[in-house]
Amino acid sequence: MQGVILAAGRGSRLHPITVARSKAMVPILGKPIVERVMEMLAENGIDDFILVVSPEDRDIVRYFIRESKLDADVRFVYQVERKGMANALSYAAPLITEDFILSACDNLIPTADAGRLIRMMQSEEHPNAVLTLMPVEPDRLGSVGIVEMSGPWVTRIVEKPKPEDAPSNISSLPLYAFAPRILDYLPEVSLSARGEYELQDAIQMVIERDGRVGGVIIDRRLTLTNAADLLALNREYLIHGGEHPQLEPNTVGPNTRLITPLHIEHGTIIGTNCTIGPNVYIERDCRLGDNVMVHDAVILRGAEVPDGITIANEVVA
Repeated sequence: MQGVILAAGRGSRLHPITVARSKAMVPILGKPIVERVMEMLAENGIDDFILVVSPEDRDIVRYFIRESKLDADVRFVYQVERKGMANALSYAAPLITEDFILSACDNLIPTADAGRLIRMMQSEEHPNAVLTLMPVEPDRLGSVGIVEMSGPWVTRIVEKPKPEDAPSNISSLPLYAFAPRILDYLPEVSLSARGEYELQDAIQMVIERDGRVGGVIIDRRLTLTNAADLLALNREYLIHGGEHPQLEPNTVGPNTRLITPLHIEHGTIIGTNCTIGPNVYIERDCRLGDNVMVHDAVILRGAEVPDGITIANEVVA
C-alpha cells in the first residue's frame, strides 16, 4: 500500500508558532509532526509516501531530502491552492497505483489502531474504503463528518451536520484506506458552501455506487490545532514515546538541574541556578538565562528566556 499525506495547510490557528514554518513542520521531540504520522504508518509496513505540500514550503522538501532518517521513498506533489481534501488528493492521484492510506499531517492514532485499519482494507471482504471512526460528544457533531452504520459498513457520511440531523455520534477522522476507485469520483465533487472540495462527497459516491465502505472505531487520538495540543503531543512522546532523553545543550551553568523526561537540542545555552524539567522539550539554539524554572513546556528554536522567568504549561515561540 502507498501512503498519501496531506501537508499543505498553513496552520493559522497555531500562530505565532507557524509564522516561520508550516503546520506539517511543527516539531514533536525533534521531528516534524508529518514525520511522526509517517512513522505510525511505516511501522505498519507503508514505505512509499506521496506528500501533498504547498509550493511555498521549501523546508519540508529539504528536510526529507537531507535530514530525515525515515526508511521510505518520499515523493512530493504541490497543491497550488488550498481547496479542501478532495482537491488535495487530486494532485496526488497521478502517482497512486494501488490501495492507499490517506492521512492529514496532524492526526496521530495508536500504531496498533492504524494496523487494524490496514488489515481490514486487506481482508477477504475487499472493502473499497475503510474509515477511522471515533465517538464524539454532542456539542461536536456540527464540526466533524458523521457516519451512519449498518453493522460493520458505513452507509452514509454527512459533513458537519446540524445536531438534529446527525445520523449518529460517530465521527470520521482524517485517516482513511482507499482503493484507487475513489480517484475516479474526484472530478465530480462540487465546490461546497465553504469554498472547498469535500472528500466526504467522494466517499459518499463510493458508498452509493460501489458499497463495501468499512469502519474501524478507535477511542483515542492526538491532533494538532493549537498550542495546548502541541504541549500534549510532546508530553505524550516524552512519557510514552519510548525514546531516550536527548540532552545536547551547548552549555549548562553551575547549580542547574535537568529533570527527565527531557529533550534538549544542540545549540541551546542554559544559565546558572536553573531547574529544567520534567516534561520539557527545548528546540535548538535557545538561550535560557539564570534562575529560570521550566516544566511541562515547549520552547521552540531560537527563543530567548530572560533571567528569573518561570515557564509552565506553555509554548514559547
